[in-house]
Amino acid sequence: MNRKKGHQLTDRVACIILAGGKGTRLFPLTEHRCKPAVNFGGRYRLIDIPISNSLNSNMNHIFVISQYFSSALNQHIKETFPLDHFQGGNLHLLSPEERPDGKIWYSGTADAVRKNLDELTTLPINYFLILSGDQLYNMDLEAMVQFAHDKDASITIAALPVGKSVASRFGLLNIDSNSHIIDFIEKPQDPKVLKHFEISEDFVETHDVHCAHPPCFLASMGIYVFKKDVLIKLLQENDGEDFGKHMIPHQLKKGGGVAFLYQGYWEDIGTISSYYKANLSLTTNALGLDFYNEVLPIYAHNHYLPGARLTNTTIQDSIICDGAIIEGKEITRSIVGIRTVIKKGTIIKDSILLGNKTYTDVNDANRHYTIGENCQIEKTIIDLDVQIGNNVKLINKDSLQTYDGDGIFIRDGIIIVTSNTILPDNFTL
Repeated sequence: MNRKKGHQLTDRVACIILAGGKGTRLFPLTEHRCKPAVNFGGRYRLIDIPISNSLNSNMNHIFVISQYFSSALNQHIKETFPLDHFQGGNLHLLSPEERPDGKIWYSGTADAVRKNLDELTTLPINYFLILSGDQLYNMDLEAMVQFAHDKDASITIAALPVGKSVASRFGLLNIDSNSHIIDFIEKPQDPKVLKHFEISEDFVETHDVHCAHPPCFLASMGIYVFKKDVLIKLLQENDGEDFGKHMIPHQLKKGGGVAFLYQGYWEDIGTISSYYKANLSLTTNALGLDFYNEVLPIYAHNHYLPGARLTNTTIQDSIICDGAIIEGKEITRSIVGIRTVIKKGTIIKDSILLGNKTYTDVNDANRHYTIGENCQIEKTIIDLDVQIGNNVKLINKDSLQTYDGDGIFIRDGIIIVTSNTILPDNFTL
């Protein structure tokens, strides 16, 4: 990768990616990994998206703060983003550690930054850029920092136009014609309060806001640019644990906040349903994350695998990743991850197969990670290193919304088979 050097503004920015999410609502995919480490799109991890966006935006100083299952996440980052490939940049991995005053633990996003300020302030910087480790977007972060600089803003918040049906799930902004934030509220439920935050028709026309179903609202994306001194003072004078709940409302009361309007694709992976939909949107590239951009690539770990091999298989609206060996009958609207092996007669529909770390269990050469013959798999997420026997049916025959079994679950009507599960011949759910 050829990175541009000498960007005076981004050289003075410390990009902080908060990757400590436990991801309880994404269980069981987060049973043995943190949310940013969850596989996505067949060959990526969620953490690859914010790191790639940062590198594409010429961020030279990147810090990743992790907490849950941090060792596996940090190992993935080291292997995927070797520093000698990204000239002029530094990637620092910060995790809870033993210190003279005891072992630290982060109790929230703001607390994680506060407890690492000694490390974060060693660089000669002017701005902090705060990102989440589990959001999907293709965004020019350099443009946002430039906007913050031009506005001389104490804090800049990336804002996304959203419809009324989802507005109450976000922190909402009210801004004036010059993008200055004049009001903010976190996840309003009162219809009268919600009404107060509607975007005016004049603003929609002036800023060419794309809103399919008015009224529209400006939602905080959880992406912030702080002046260095402003963030340090804020963390010192307010002991709140979370940015959205505590830090942002406190800072905005002082004034000096602006909103950076963003109108591209953005998704916060919070639930099994949102994860499932975001993955399947890639199969048709219908309003989904753009992986097919050579100018702004999303980087993935290089597995050094051969191309997929398919035999007598009908493929429609699907992504087939490297190293897959497929003899199955049909794959429709699905993602087939690396090293996936599918036997004859099997039909896969509307499913996400995360693939395998190896073709065969390293501790048992007789155990092969395969999906057997004549299986029917629909609306299912199959985690890494799963062995499925012959004639297995995963079709949610009872239309359950929730189910907990031995290595197999249902959330939001979607079947999830967890890592290292073995499903015997003729198993049906």
